[in-house]
Amino acid sequence: MPHIRQSADLQTVITTFEVTPGTCQDLLDALETAYADFISKQPGFIAAGLHVNDARTRIANYSQWQRREDFLAMLRSPEMRERSRAFSAMSRGFEPVLYDVDAVF
Repeated sequence: MPHIRQSADLQTVITTFEVTPGTCQDLLDALETAYADFISKQPGFIAAGLHVNDARTRIANYSQWQRREDFLAMLRSPEMRERSRAFSAMSRGFEPVLYDVDAVF
């Protein structure tokens, strides 16, 4: 299992989705399918995790990529653009944000 690690050689992306309890599972299913069928097969993909709050109103997606350019290429692909439109329809919005891991404990 991958571990979070501090490295200038990695790109970390955290995406949060605002959902309702009624749409939470639908979006989780769509995200799991996207990772299984497409995202995890893209160049530079390292690992990802999906996290859900106890109220089922937020989903956080943590992923790591070998390079920023790898993540951006995946995000801009026609297939991911189509999937992103579906994600938008199941949520009140989402935004992927690129981070550097500053410290690990």
